[in-house]
Amino acid sequence: METIFIDDHILIINKPAGISVLPEGWDKDATYLVKELEEQYEKIWVVHRIDKITSGIILFALNAEAHRSLNIQFEKHQVEKKYHALVNGVPKWNEKITKFPLRVNVGHKHRTMVDDRNGVKAETRFRLLKQYQSSALVEAMPMTGRTHQIRVHAYALGHPLLGDILYSAPESKIIHRPALHARSLMFTHPATGNKVSFEADYPDDFQDALNKLST
Repeated sequence: METIFIDDHILIINKPAGISVLPEGWDKDATYLVKELEEQYEKIWVVHRIDKITSGIILFALNAEAHRSLNIQFEKHQVEKKYHALVNGVPKWNEKITKFPLRVNVGHKHRTMVDDRNGVKAETRFRLLKQYQSSALVEAMPMTGRTHQIRVHAYALGHPLLGDILYSAPESKIIHRPALHARSLMFTHPATGNKVSFEADYPDDFQDALNKLST
Protein backbone atom coordinates (compact mmCIF):
# COMPACT_ATOMS: atom_id res chain seq x y z
CA MET A 1 0.00 0.00 0.00
CA GLU A 2 1.10 3.57 -0.62
CA THR A 3 1.69 6.13 2.12
CA ILE A 4 0.43 9.44 0.74
CA PHE A 5 1.38 11.60 3.75
CA ILE A 6 2.61 11.26 7.30
CA ASP A 7 3.64 13.67 10.05
CA ASP A 8 3.47 13.56 13.87
CA HIS A 9 -0.33 13.82 13.83
CA ILE A 10 -1.87 12.13 10.81
CA LEU A 11 -1.25 9.23 8.42
CA ILE A 12 -2.87 9.04 4.98
CA ILE A 13 -2.86 5.78 3.04
CA ASN A 14 -3.92 4.76 -0.46
CA LYS A 15 -5.66 1.50 0.48
CA PRO A 16 -5.71 -1.33 -2.06
CA ALA A 17 -9.03 -3.02 -2.72
CA GLY A 18 -9.53 -6.34 -0.98
CA ILE A 19 -8.34 -5.52 2.54
CA SER A 20 -10.63 -4.53 5.40
CA VAL A 21 -9.85 -1.56 7.62
CA LEU A 22 -10.83 -3.48 10.79
CA PRO A 23 -11.18 -7.21 11.55
CA GLU A 24 -14.10 -9.04 9.97
CA GLY A 25 -16.31 -10.82 12.46
CA TRP A 26 -16.50 -14.04 10.47
CA ASP A 27 -12.76 -14.43 9.86
CA LYS A 28 -10.65 -13.62 12.91
CA ASP A 29 -7.41 -14.69 11.22
CA ALA A 30 -7.73 -12.49 8.14
CA THR A 31 -5.28 -9.63 7.88
CA TYR A 32 -6.64 -6.11 8.06
CA LEU A 33 -5.30 -2.65 7.47
CA VAL A 34 -5.03 -1.41 11.06
CA LYS A 35 -3.09 -4.52 12.08
CA GLU A 36 -0.61 -4.05 9.23
CA LEU A 37 -0.16 -0.35 9.99
CA GLU A 38 0.30 -0.82 13.74
CA GLU A 39 3.14 -3.26 13.05
CA GLN A 40 4.89 -0.29 11.45
CA TYR A 41 3.59 2.73 13.36
CA GLU A 42 2.71 1.15 16.75
CA LYS A 43 -0.51 2.94 17.72
CA ILE A 44 -2.95 4.48 15.25
CA TRP A 45 -6.48 5.80 15.71
CA VAL A 46 -9.23 5.02 13.19
CA VAL A 47 -11.05 8.14 12.03
CA HIS A 48 -13.25 6.73 9.24
CA ARG A 49 -13.51 3.63 7.07
CA ILE A 50 -13.99 2.61 3.48
CA ASP A 51 -15.34 -0.73 2.31
CA LYS A 52 -13.10 -3.74 1.82
CA ILE A 53 -13.81 -3.76 -1.92
CA THR A 54 -13.12 -0.02 -2.26
CA SER A 55 -9.67 1.32 -3.04
CA GLY A 56 -8.34 4.74 -2.17
CA ILE A 57 -7.63 7.36 0.40
CA ILE A 58 -8.09 6.79 4.11
CA LEU A 59 -7.03 8.98 7.03
CA PHE A 60 -5.73 7.87 10.44
CA ALA A 61 -4.74 9.85 13.52
CA LEU A 62 -1.41 9.25 15.25
CA ASN A 63 -2.34 10.69 18.65
CA ALA A 64 -5.45 11.15 20.76
CA GLU A 65 -5.66 14.91 20.23
CA ALA A 66 -5.60 14.56 16.45
CA HIS A 67 -8.17 11.78 16.69
CA ARG A 68 -10.54 13.97 18.69
CA SER A 69 -10.20 16.89 16.25
CA LEU A 70 -10.75 14.75 13.17
CA ASN A 71 -13.70 12.91 14.72
CA ILE A 72 -15.44 16.22 15.33
CA GLN A 73 -14.85 17.27 11.73
CA PHE A 74 -16.35 14.04 10.40
CA GLU A 75 -19.31 14.23 12.78
CA LYS A 76 -20.05 17.81 11.68
CA HIS A 77 -19.64 16.90 7.98
CA GLN A 78 -16.74 19.33 7.64
CA VAL A 79 -14.61 16.84 5.69
CA GLU A 80 -14.99 16.90 1.91
CA LYS A 81 -14.86 13.36 0.52
CA LYS A 82 -14.75 12.65 -3.20
CA TYR A 83 -15.03 9.24 -4.81
CA HIS A 84 -14.67 8.23 -8.44
CA ALA A 85 -16.86 5.46 -9.80
CA LEU A 86 -17.47 3.74 -13.11
CA VAL A 87 -21.16 3.16 -13.68
CA ASN A 88 -23.27 1.13 -16.08
CA GLY A 89 -25.03 3.28 -18.65
CA VAL A 90 -24.56 6.94 -19.47
CA PRO A 91 -26.41 9.34 -17.14
CA LYS A 92 -28.64 11.94 -18.79
CA TRP A 93 -27.57 14.48 -16.17
CA ASN A 94 -24.32 16.35 -15.58
CA GLU A 95 -25.00 16.75 -11.86
CA LYS A 96 -27.45 14.99 -9.59
CA ILE A 97 -28.22 15.16 -5.85
CA THR A 98 -29.81 12.03 -4.38
CA LYS A 99 -31.50 11.90 -1.00
CA PHE A 100 -32.92 8.38 -0.93
CA PRO A 101 -33.29 7.22 2.73
CA LEU A 102 -31.29 4.07 3.38
CA ARG A 103 -31.74 1.02 5.59
CA VAL A 104 -28.56 -1.00 6.15
CA ASN A 105 -27.75 -4.65 6.84
CA VAL A 106 -30.82 -6.10 5.15
CA GLY A 107 -31.08 -9.86 4.59
CA HIS A 108 -28.43 -12.56 4.58
CA LYS A 109 -26.34 -10.61 2.05
CA HIS A 110 -26.29 -7.59 4.37
CA ARG A 111 -27.36 -5.25 1.60
CA THR A 112 -28.32 -1.62 2.04
CA MET A 113 -31.71 -0.67 0.61
CA VAL A 114 -33.66 2.45 -0.22
CA ASP A 115 -36.46 2.56 2.35
CA ASP A 116 -38.69 5.63 2.38
CA ARG A 117 -40.47 4.54 5.56
CA ASN A 118 -37.74 3.08 7.79
CA GLY A 119 -34.55 4.36 6.18
CA VAL A 120 -32.27 7.03 7.60
CA LYS A 121 -31.28 10.27 5.91
CA ALA A 122 -28.63 9.92 3.22
CA GLU A 123 -27.37 12.32 0.58
CA THR A 124 -24.91 11.86 -2.29
CA ARG A 125 -23.95 14.44 -4.89
CA PHE A 126 -22.97 13.02 -8.26
CA ARG A 127 -21.16 14.75 -11.12
CA LEU A 128 -20.55 13.32 -14.56
CA LEU A 129 -16.83 13.42 -15.40
CA LYS A 130 -16.59 11.45 -18.64
CA GLN A 131 -18.91 9.35 -20.72
CA TYR A 132 -18.14 6.29 -22.79
CA GLN A 133 -20.23 4.22 -25.17
CA SER A 134 -22.24 2.40 -22.51
CA SER A 135 -20.77 3.57 -19.21
CA ALA A 136 -19.42 6.66 -17.50
CA LEU A 137 -16.93 7.96 -14.96
CA VAL A 138 -18.66 9.90 -12.20
CA GLU A 139 -17.57 11.77 -9.10
CA ALA A 140 -19.57 11.07 -5.94
CA MET A 141 -19.55 13.24 -2.82
CA PRO A 142 -21.31 11.52 0.10
CA MET A 143 -22.70 14.14 2.47
CA THR A 144 -23.60 11.40 4.96
CA GLY A 145 -21.77 8.18 5.79
CA ARG A 146 -24.13 5.23 5.37
CA THR A 147 -22.90 1.73 4.54
CA HIS A 148 -22.70 1.20 0.74
CA GLN A 149 -24.24 4.65 0.29
CA ILE A 150 -22.66 5.55 -3.06
CA ARG A 151 -23.26 2.08 -4.47
CA VAL A 152 -26.94 2.04 -3.51
CA HIS A 153 -27.62 5.61 -4.60
CA ALA A 154 -26.02 4.93 -7.98
CA TYR A 155 -28.12 1.78 -8.32
CA ALA A 156 -31.27 3.68 -7.34
CA LEU A 157 -30.55 6.17 -10.12
CA GLY A 158 -30.43 3.31 -12.61
CA HIS A 159 -26.64 3.27 -12.92
CA PRO A 160 -25.13 0.55 -10.71
CA LEU A 161 -21.36 0.50 -10.50
CA LEU A 162 -19.47 -1.65 -12.96
CA GLY A 163 -18.81 -5.02 -11.36
CA ASP A 164 -21.22 -4.44 -8.47
CA ILE A 165 -23.23 -7.66 -8.73
CA LEU A 166 -24.50 -7.22 -5.14
CA TYR A 167 -26.52 -4.29 -6.45
CA SER A 168 -27.77 -5.88 -9.67
CA ALA A 169 -24.95 -4.92 -12.04
CA PRO A 170 -24.06 -7.59 -14.61
CA GLU A 171 -20.70 -9.28 -14.30
CA SER A 172 -18.03 -7.12 -15.91
CA LYS A 173 -15.04 -8.11 -18.01
CA ILE A 174 -13.63 -4.63 -17.42
CA ILE A 175 -13.16 -4.83 -13.64
CA HIS A 176 -13.77 -7.66 -11.17
CA ARG A 177 -15.01 -5.64 -8.20
CA PRO A 178 -17.36 -2.71 -7.72
CA ALA A 179 -15.58 0.12 -9.56
CA LEU A 180 -15.28 2.57 -6.68
CA HIS A 181 -12.19 4.53 -5.63
CA ALA A 182 -11.91 7.00 -2.74
CA ARG A 183 -10.19 9.78 -4.67
CA SER A 184 -9.60 12.70 -2.27
CA LEU A 185 -10.08 14.21 1.17
CA MET A 186 -10.11 17.85 2.26
CA PHE A 187 -10.09 18.67 5.98
CA THR A 188 -8.55 20.93 8.61
CA HIS A 189 -5.18 19.71 9.86
CA PRO A 190 -5.63 18.98 13.59
CA ALA A 191 -2.33 20.62 14.60
CA THR A 192 -1.90 23.56 12.21
CA GLY A 193 -5.53 24.53 11.70
CA ASN A 194 -4.90 24.86 7.96
CA LYS A 195 -7.15 23.39 5.29
CA VAL A 196 -5.35 20.53 3.55
CA SER A 197 -6.27 18.34 0.60
CA PHE A 198 -4.86 14.98 -0.50
CA GLU A 199 -5.54 12.74 -3.49
CA ALA A 200 -5.05 9.01 -4.09
CA ASP A 201 -3.95 7.72 -7.50
CA TYR A 202 -6.09 5.10 -9.21
CA PRO A 203 -5.03 1.49 -8.60
CA ASP A 204 -4.05 -0.64 -11.58
CA ASP A 205 -7.44 -2.35 -12.01
CA PHE A 206 -9.34 0.95 -12.04
CA GLN A 207 -6.87 2.56 -14.44
CA ASP A 208 -6.95 -0.51 -16.69
CA ALA A 209 -10.76 -0.27 -16.79
CA LEU A 210 -10.53 3.38 -17.81
CA ASN A 211 -8.02 2.51 -20.52
CA LYS A 212 -10.23 -0.26 -21.91
CA LEU A 213 -13.28 2.00 -21.95
CA SER A 214 -11.34 4.67 -23.81
CA THR A 215 -10.31 2.38 -26.68
